[in-house]
Amino acid sequence: MISRIVKMQFRTAEIDNFKSLFDSVKEKIAGFEGNRGVQLVQDIAMPEIFFTLSIWEHSQALENYRNSELFNDTWSKTKSMFDARPEAWSTIVVNQA
Repeated sequence: MISRIVKMQFRTAEIDNFKSLFDSVKEKIAGFEGNRGVQLVQDIAMPEIFFTLSIWEHSQALENYRNSELFNDTWSKTKSMFDARPEAWSTIVVNQA
């Protein structure tokens, strides 16, 4: 399993627009082949900062998603709302309790 974590900072006026966009695509992302779930979290102290966390069965499943029409369409709409450059990490669990 791999996790994909994306940090995004939005213009304040775009926060509700982004939440609506995510709500409209979350089930499609969760249903994408190889996806084990997706979450959206918002920073408490800086509400313009969001993180998505998606879990993938393997790196090829993530890559297939990143090359999909769903991703390209969603990302093109999302990036128009940014206030700062996004950051992304692909991770694996090293240790777990």
